[in-house]
Amino acid sequence: MHDEPVRVLLVDDEAGFTDVLTKRMGRRGFAVVSADSGTKAIQILRKEDFDVVVLDLKMEEMDGIEILQVIRKMIPGLPVIMLTGHGSETAARDGLRYGAYDYLLKPCDLEELVHKLRKAAASSMQEKTNRTD
Repeated sequence: MHDEPVRVLLVDDEAGFTDVLTKRMGRRGFAVVSADSGTKAIQILRKEDFDVVVLDLKMEEMDGIEILQVIRKMIPGLPVIMLTGHGSETAARDGLRYGAYDYLLKPCDLEELVHKLRKAAASSMQEKTNRTD
């Protein structure tokens, strides 16, 4: 059971960024599904289970805070790591207020992201275990 890969939903409207990040995370043992909009992310979350969501703050159709608020209503305990460009740290801190697990500045260091993903997934697993006990 513990050998299963961490399932990550990557939400970002920059296709080049998500393609590269999906491949790099896949090589590190993560099972990554990407969505290029908030609407697609929400549709995917209705059908599939994830351990962690990586969510870009600035997107065209819905911003990351709006998507985060929907995720909090749908799956309250699901850890969400916000990605934000430089100069948007205030918005990222708003994300923490709305229940994000953590945030990273883009372009993010892959090893730092991997570390935060593993930590978030572990806390998510712990919370699920506590609920079933």
